[in-house]
Amino acid sequence: VQLQASGGGLVQSGGPLRLSCAASGTRFSMHGMGWYRQPPGKQRELVAFRTSNTMLNYSDSVKGRFTISRDTAKKTVYLQMNSLKPEDTAVYYCKAVLGSSEYWGQGTLVTVSS
Repeated sequence: VQLQASGGGLVQSGGPLRLSCAASGTRFSMHGMGWYRQPPGKQRELVAFRTSNTMLNYSDSVKGRFTISRDTAKKTVYLQMNSLKPEDTAVYYCKAVLGSSEYWGQGTLVTVSS
């Protein structure tokens, strides 16, 4: 399984950004897919996760601002981020889960300026 994350960049506080994670080498529909982030000097944390049976889980810090979605035909999971805050600055990683196996993308940097 290969995961290619993209869409990171520099954005002003309050602005939007959309991240994409394209999967290959797998039966995409069978996977739970999600996003994690690692702020500077901190541990990696959950942002949003969607299981294979469409259950959603969001971090309290992003509820109401971020939306995870997936396009099965494109084997891509998205993270729409609105009303971004400086504290959302982090490297964002996509993750795929199938059974007991986990796969990670390479990360994409999101920087929110105040």
